[in-house]
Amino acid sequence: MRRLVILALVALALPGAAGLAYVVDSDYEADVLVYVVDSDYEADLLVYVVDSDYEADEDGLWYFVDSDYEADFTVYYVDSDYEADLLIYFVDSDYEADWNEGHELQGRLH
Repeated sequence: MRRLVILALVALALPGAAGLAYVVDSDYEADVLVYVVDSDYEADLLVYVVDSDYEADEDGLWYFVDSDYEADFTVYYVDSDYEADLLIYFVDSDYEADWNEGHELQGRLH
């Protein structure tokens, strides 16, 4: 719950921010616990990794930054889906990036 509150505050504080993600080393440092699923239909969010920060302007368009202070949100990859706040699947094109269904994080990852 604490992670969701922090993520919501970050999203509210930076309304024009991009989907700048930073991968942290432990779960307690993360805003969102993420599990990468094997198929797109299993995912909450289909993610495309963009080439530059200015392209990351929607929830499913992520740009990975080199430090946590540059990030809009931090992620930690967990080992199983039941530990995750968000199930993602990496797609091959930006037009595929989108939510599969409604989710409490929708609109807050950019």
